[in-house]
Amino acid sequence: MDAFEKVSEQPEAKRLLRAALDDGLAHAYLFHGPPGVGKRAMATAFAAELLGDAVRVERGSHPDLYVLEPLGDQIRIDAIRGLRHDLHMRPFEADRRVYLIFGAHSMNEEAADALLKDLEEPPAYAVIVLVADELGSLPETIRSRCQPVPFRRLSERTVREWIAAQSPDLPADEATAIARVAAGRLDRAALLLDDAAAKRRAGRLQLARSVYLAPEFAASAAAERVIAGSRARAKQAREAAEAGLEGLELTERETEQRLRRAARGAEREELLAALEELAAWYRDLVAFAAGAETAVHCDHVDELREDASVERLAGAEEAAELAREAWRNFAEFNVNAPLALEALFVQLRRSFAVARVGA
Repeated sequence: MDAFEKVSEQPEAKRLLRAALDDGLAHAYLFHGPPGVGKRAMATAFAAELLGDAVRVERGSHPDLYVLEPLGDQIRIDAIRGLRHDLHMRPFEADRRVYLIFGAHSMNEEAADALLKDLEEPPAYAVIVLVADELGSLPETIRSRCQPVPFRRLSERTVREWIAAQSPDLPADEATAIARVAAGRLDRAALLLDDAAAKRRAGRLQLARSVYLAPEFAASAAAERVIAGSRARAKQAREAAEAGLEGLELTERETEQRLRRAARGAEREELLAALEELAAWYRDLVAFAAGAETAVHCDHVDELREDASVERLAGAEEAAELAREAWRNFAEFNVNAPLALEALFVQLRRSFAVARVGA
């Protein structure tokens, strides 16, 4: 059994990497796909296969392994210059040197241009692995010089099995609901198992229902509740990052950049999760109103049965699409979160207006 078997699913990625080991290596690889699906673990396993020392590679202590991660929100040119300096050192122990660039999608333009020069003419002994959550922010010149290795969202069954292993006492319907809400991502499943995250999720579902149930509904207050949840998640992530940085020899600037990046990333992820949850709730409402009692939120079947009606069907369909469109805007553009969320809740309320009048 090779090191890749430690990673769940991802048959295409495993096939490509095994073929590379058997038939000849490219000088650069681009692992791309959603967060929380095994890209980092697979990159580490690939490095272990290349260097022949899984223990030291996993510890990050192998002398022929170079790991680069973003400081703050971006990978900047200084970090790439450091990698370029190391790139022209010959291997210390192994036959090659391996460079893992995590968060490659966060390279700014200068950093990407600097890296491009080494991707065009790398030393024969170097293997560079870029790990990116998205392709859109990477220049085509970078992508075209790397062997792409795609990663997919994990199956619901795999996520559910992972949840059962982590929380064996969790009721089956809750485990299934978390697996569905996690949408194929183990990082999100892990977050949803956290008590604070569970409370935030319950609050999001209450908010989704209040759009069409509350006699008096204030869009600004609803938006602020979502923002408050994202800020709470950011604070939690910063505290966890602080604990993880204890003992590391970092400058004050580097420490603050890492903490800020952890907080901002968590805040953004929480906002996107809230929008996904809203969309999923309204899709479930559509399904129940149409008589198909299958749901992402299978741990809230009673509420869905109570809320679903033919009168709300059209409103729920529109609301689901509005939430999905908002998610796309948040994911792709730098929007003003409070204003965009308030506008969304105004639209959501209006989408159910006909049903409220007819009730």
